[in-house]
Amino acid sequence: MKTPEETRKGLTGIQRVAALVGPLVIRALYATWRVREINADGWKMLRARHEPFVFALWHGQMLPLVVRHRSQGIRILISEHRDGELIAQIAHRLGLAAIRGSTSRGAARALLAMCEALQSGAEVAVTPDGPRGPARSFASGAIVAAHRAGAPIIAIGVGASSAWHLKSWDAFMIPKPFARVTVAYSEPMYVDAVNSRAAAQQVSQFEAVLNRTVMVAQESGDSSP
Repeated sequence: MKTPEETRKGLTGIQRVAALVGPLVIRALYATWRVREINADGWKMLRARHEPFVFALWHGQMLPLVVRHRSQGIRILISEHRDGELIAQIAHRLGLAAIRGSTSRGAARALLAMCEALQSGAEVAVTPDGPRGPARSFASGAIVAAHRAGAPIIAIGVGASSAWHLKSWDAFMIPKPFARVTVAYSEPMYVDAVNSRAAAQQVSQFEAVLNRTVMVAQESGDSSP
């Protein structure tokens, strides 16, 4: 894993400035949001019991969730390309640790790191459609890691009363100032499989749960008073 100094050296000048200024801007924007949670009891109970789990979220909804769960020591899987290094720097300044790798680059190392983190009792966050998509397509790595560690997966979805969506592959969402932001969580889901191969074949099941959780958040966000 790269040291923070090695990571900084991989950034362009503009990206270094963004890594420094980004967390400040994100915190300021978050302070204007009216945030509420739906069905958060499951993961909070696991945390109270010091039991590890995996947060699964779509890449395009990362921003509000990273700032919502800042300074909680969660380890987030972030790709090894340059854009990933920028995200890692911002996440670090928001109090999140990084596991470097993805389904397309450093996959085996990332899977091992996720398993080790979970087995040590840590909480892990994964964007199963990252870092390059296709959008909202659930890669199996998080499921396999959760299965090997005996840890549950909790899907997270976000809805906002008003938001910008970037013209990127994931339609990256940035809730606008003073938006109503709803964060919905699924119940903890354990992977019931005889081995890793069988666990990986449950992709469609977990993808459907994550999409339903997003829908709950979006419908609640649209109808919030």
